[in-house]
Amino acid sequence: MTQVRLAAIVEGHGEVEAVPILIRRIAKEFDPATVVNVDSVLRVPASCLRKNGELERQVERAARKIQAKGGILILIDCDWDESCPAKDGPALLERARKARSDLPISVVLAKKEYESWFIAAAESLRGRRGLPPDLSPAPSPEEIRGAKEWLSRQLPPGRCYSATIDQPALTEVFDMKMARGADSFDKCYREITGLLKRLQQE
Repeated sequence: MTQVRLAAIVEGHGEVEAVPILIRRIAKEFDPATVVNVDSVLRVPASCLRKNGELERQVERAARKIQAKGGILILIDCDWDESCPAKDGPALLERARKARSDLPISVVLAKKEYESWFIAAAESLRGRRGLPPDLSPAPSPEEIRGAKEWLSRQLPPGRCYSATIDQPALTEVFDMKMARGADSFDKCYREITGLLKRLQQE
């Protein structure tokens, strides 16, 4: 059995609970003998992380939380004006690695929202958390601005999607193979497995 340590930097209240679940699910598929200790999850709005010096400061905070023994995953929504994961992700990663070049760090930008990945895997969520038994994915789920609202519209009258409650619960059960049809989730999956591989070698 191999144990590795990770800290995570996320932007939403729901991701604080959901991202450790996601990491552990991916780790179980990658190598069932690997145990991931997610020692700290820091919640910081993406608008703050994009400011000069703030991402670097949060990376330092995360490094202190894991006592510089482990890796750091940065996972945020990419939904600001003129945002592009292919452009903005590498720029954020370069800044993060300059702050702590001694640690394995990965950056994942969900296009447009983390919940877009649930929409991509909608068929696997039929009947879950009040979602209808015939739920189908929307065309181009990563182009939807307002994935949380899309999920709310699928729920019975009087119910709204709650990131703090529903996001962790749906993260436990959504089909990751289906979700990998969304480019940014495929990138997320590959980044987390790559991070785990690097940590195993240390």
